[in-house]
Amino acid sequence: MSRLTIKSSIRDYEVFFSQSIFDILDSELQPDDVIIIDENVFNNLQSEVQNFITNRKHIIINATEEQKNYTALTPIIENIISNQFRRGNRLIAIGGGITQDISAFIASMLYRGVEWVFFPSTLLAQADSCIGGKTSINIGKNKNQLGNFYPPTKILIIPEFLKTLPELDFRSGMGEMLHFYLVSGEEDFEYYQERFDKAFTNENILLELVRRNLEIKKGFIERDEFDRGERLLLNYGHSFGHAIESLTNYAIPHGIAVSYGMDMANFVSVKLGFITENICMKIREQLKKIWSGTTLGSLNVGDFEKVLSRDKKNIGNTYQLILTKGIGKMLKHGITPGEDFTRWLNEYFTTELN
Repeated sequence: MSRLTIKSSIRDYEVFFSQSIFDILDSELQPDDVIIIDENVFNNLQSEVQNFITNRKHIIINATEEQKNYTALTPIIENIISNQFRRGNRLIAIGGGITQDISAFIASMLYRGVEWVFFPSTLLAQADSCIGGKTSINIGKNKNQLGNFYPPTKILIIPEFLKTLPELDFRSGMGEMLHFYLVSGEEDFEYYQERFDKAFTNENILLELVRRNLEIKKGFIERDEFDRGERLLLNYGHSFGHAIESLTNYAIPHGIAVSYGMDMANFVSVKLGFITENICMKIREQLKKIWSGTTLGSLNVGDFEKVLSRDKKNIGNTYQLILTKGIGKMLKHGITPGEDFTRWLNEYFTTELN
């Protein structure tokens, strides 16, 4: 298996790339580990792997935003403890980003911290969220307001998981990857564009994109592990994207919402004179390939600003946005709510997506 090592002040950890789900589970699992697995992932596994899991300590969860709510974690924690789980045991998470957040958050809190291992099953999780150590839990209707940094001890990336991934979720992963390639610079953006179409049918090309994406992110998180400086640039497209997710009740998957969010960030950057219309349109041509077949419907600008105002990155009454002065030239920029910004949002939603 090839590997990638991530340096962390909490603990260094490794990403392994493997092919067989069954073989790696069989070699990795220890007798008292507890598996937390997404129900949809479990249902798509071969019967041999399903039997392997059900014959071990396991919890099948419905991996939804509702399940990621702070109060919804109590039954899962009680189940883990009732399985005679001890501090020296490990949680084994199999699923996408929601399963990751739930497992990592519980692992960080249970007995003041236990080890956990992650098998990411979605493209978004394999290419992005599996490294970096962030845990995020919802409280009430507020998304990702609780959390900490608690990386797994090991990550195992298995392409076989992606074979049953719905196309919309696959595009979501491609959209999340795109924001890394744009933040990285022209050379990496071209690398992504050259491989985009082939990645949908060629597993080797897809793994090249995933590995390079993790290498880009590895650089950011090793230089700024706790999100206080340069790593904040990776929020490009995310403030707008999170608002879109919330207002569409998550009907628009994360990476696709972020693709719309990047386009909005570019549009605002044009209004502020940071980039030309030509640069905005050049990036939009690639973004359209991500959000193709989806629509934002008729989002209300007032509601949009209300959600945007709750973004945890804001300072006081100022929206803290990641905008751009060109590919590879992202910057943090504060915008105070007012008539200009509201007018830009109205213009964007009424004219830019037609």
